[in-house]
Amino acid sequence: MEVLLVGAIIIFILIYNNTIDKDKFFADNQKYLEFLKEEDYQFLVYARYGEDVDVDQLYSKRITSALVAFMIVLALSISGSSSAEVFNSQFFLNLILAAVVAFVVFKSSYTQLKSYYKKHLHDIDVMLPYYLKSLEILIQHYTVPVAIGKSIEDAPDIFKPGLRRMIDRINSGDSSVDPYMEFANTYPVRDSMRMMRLLYRLGIGSQERKQERLMMFSRTVSSLQNKARETKYKERLNHMESQTMVMLVVTGVGVMLVILISMMMMF
Repeated sequence: MEVLLVGAIIIFILIYNNTIDKDKFFADNQKYLEFLKEEDYQFLVYARYGEDVDVDQLYSKRITSALVAFMIVLALSISGSSSAEVFNSQFFLNLILAAVVAFVVFKSSYTQLKSYYKKHLHDIDVMLPYYLKSLEILIQHYTVPVAIGKSIEDAPDIFKPGLRRMIDRINSGDSSVDPYMEFANTYPVRDSMRMMRLLYRLGIGSQERKQERLMMFSRTVSSLQNKARETKYKERLNHMESQTMVMLVVTGVGVMLVILISMMMMF
């Protein structure tokens, strides 16, 4: 155990002092480590931190944390065992335990990203109508794919990964509704499926049909904007009501305390 612990410390020191190039190690073995990466990991990272973050660096930190956890648990689990007792059935149980802990550590950051995204689906629901309204203005002057491409720069950060994915598929020759449905599935909020279908239909057909469909799209977007405003108003109203209730409770308790103290002073 002492040899394992000393070896772990030495490896940590070498990595910390850049004697061992950790980045080069991950670059050389990337194809072996990539199979653990979740399909939506890059999207979730961009949704959480923006598109300027280095996804590969964050992923390498996940791998490093998992390996460190594995070595620590394994070292602690075999502490106190003699060299003759190390390689027995208990050792393999400890090995499995260390692997499970390492896997949990590896998955924890992904779970946090997933949790963050789910918590912000409500914000996405409120932001989507306003993004679609800006997209509607661009569609009046450009084709749908061009309008989507031009809208990405000013779109909310959380939409940018999904929009880039959608426009890449469209530009690569996918003229079906699938890129639009993928975007709707990525952001599964109110009416996202219907809006993406309407957006797809805007991109096909004659110019006359486009004007008709654009009017339908505009009316639907306006309806969604009204719902979003109502949601914001209700949330603001509920917040004000909760604050008023807290103030009333605090005031009532304060008055009761003053009366109680006054009564006690009289006696």
